[in-house]
Amino acid sequence: VQLQASGGGLVQAGGSLRLSCAASGRTFSSYVMGWFRQAPGKEREFVAAISVGGGSTYYADSVQGRFTISRDNAKNTGYLQMNNLKPEETAVYYCAAGPGIAAMKNDYLYWGQGTQVTVSS
Repeated sequence: VQLQASGGGLVQAGGSLRLSCAASGRTFSSYVMGWFRQAPGKEREFVAAISVGGGSTYYADSVQGRFTISRDNAKNTGYLQMNNLKPEETAVYYCAAGPGIAAMKNDYLYWGQGTQVTVSS
């Protein structure tokens, strides 16, 4: 599976962005999809994950209630809706695919190239 994240940009604090993750290959629907982010000088951290069928989701505590992960298997695309963004959430956001819902980056097999999200104060 090849993944390509898009939709990043510059937004003011409190604003919203919707990230997309386009997958190539016919097996996208067989994988859990996750989103991670990495700020300069920091470790890549888990943001959210969604099950194969989309019925189960899992969020980092820091984004619970503000971010929504979803997927459209017919379009081989996943999404991350981010609302009420904070300056400290400025980072490169990555989508990933793996065999099971997990918060550890090593559990994911495939990674997109990342998309920059910058939140100004």
